[in-house]
Amino acid sequence: MLSSLVEAFKVKELRNKILFTLAILALYRLGAYIPVPGIPFAEFANAYQNASGAAMTMIDIFSGGALSHFSVFSLGIMPYITASIIMQLMQGVIPAVGRWAREGEPGRKKITQTTRWLTLALGLINAIGYLLLFQSSTYGVVFSSEVPHWLTSFIIVFSLVAGTAFIMWMGELITQRGIGNGMSLIIFTSIVSRVPSAIFSSGTSQGDTGMGIAITILILVVVLLCIPAIIFVERAQRRIPITYAKRMQGRKMMGGQTTYLPLKVNAAGVIPIIFASCLIYFPAQLAALFNVKWLDTFANAISSGWLNWILSFVLIVFFAYFYTSMIFHPEEMGDNLQKQGGFIPGIRPGSATVRYIRNVIRRVTLPGGIYIAAVSVIPAILFSFTGNQLIQAFGGTSILIMIGVALDTMTKIEAQLKNYNYDGFFK
Repeated sequence: MLSSLVEAFKVKELRNKILFTLAILALYRLGAYIPVPGIPFAEFANAYQNASGAAMTMIDIFSGGALSHFSVFSLGIMPYITASIIMQLMQGVIPAVGRWAREGEPGRKKITQTTRWLTLALGLINAIGYLLLFQSSTYGVVFSSEVPHWLTSFIIVFSLVAGTAFIMWMGELITQRGIGNGMSLIIFTSIVSRVPSAIFSSGTSQGDTGMGIAITILILVVVLLCIPAIIFVERAQRRIPITYAKRMQGRKMMGGQTTYLPLKVNAAGVIPIIFASCLIYFPAQLAALFNVKWLDTFANAISSGWLNWILSFVLIVFFAYFYTSMIFHPEEMGDNLQKQGGFIPGIRPGSATVRYIRNVIRRVTLPGGIYIAAVSVIPAILFSFTGNQLIQAFGGTSILIMIGVALDTMTKIEAQLKNYNYDGFFK
């Protein structure tokens, strides 16, 4: 792998793409430490440290610590992710959006543009919510009286929304001119940026420094041992054999080959976790927007503890089925097979094939949903008993995102290397 990276840097075009990606990610991390104008930084940092609950802590992790600094990038990439999820769901609900998805490049441009506007709208709602939350009695942030209150509020909201737009622009730049998916790499960077401080905190949190270092090493070893198992499951597939009937096309005999229809065990990826997290932490967003005490209490109650674990597990499995049903359409798959002269050995074409594919998808989705639910919930349970920040940094969602993004980026670099006849990462 190291030799392949060396070869990748020998190719000027690929080297420029990698360096461009790294430069954009460095700019993103710099923005996470630039505070919003008008915020009393020291007072806010102390108030945030003392008042933040489990919901705000989890949101701060995905912002790369930007929220705890109330930086211009405090909203992070979450408004864009939420907008993208909404647009993806709308493709199966609103016929016009579904037609856009089937129109090719013009339709993708319409979806992209709508996603951008929806991101700004969600960013505006979140910005107003955070402004009201941090001015509430929970945090007690007081602005300077030298500047009109309405002007300070406007500057803060405008800065947060502009930060979201800038993050969205940087992600699209990486996708177009760099290596890998820009939005995924930004999330990856946000999560990884918390690891060094979590390691330091884990090593020094115990009264006995030697014990703290030993626990930290043990956690890192367990994480390293879990990574190959997670990669194995992420790449696992249920392959349905497909045979194409022989037919004459002109003077040539076509068909007759046997292939397979791959169905991933975890076809939904981390989307069910994101869906479940958005639903569980939605009351926290409402509490921030309306500053309702009982709603804030309810949000914190379902953001940690046994209630959070049960809700997370059930919702993740549910959304695994829900999202898989959105991306896999057995009726279309069966219809396409029949049109192309393909069939599943031992299964009659038509409705029988559709039922067979649907049943296979259901059977594969259950272990996949249980797997991602367990990976997400088990670290949360361990963190609740130990309070170790390293376990929180290497939570199930974080590990799945980091591994998924790393595999995707390596695959894309591999594809670029193959254009120059190099061996690449995968032998």
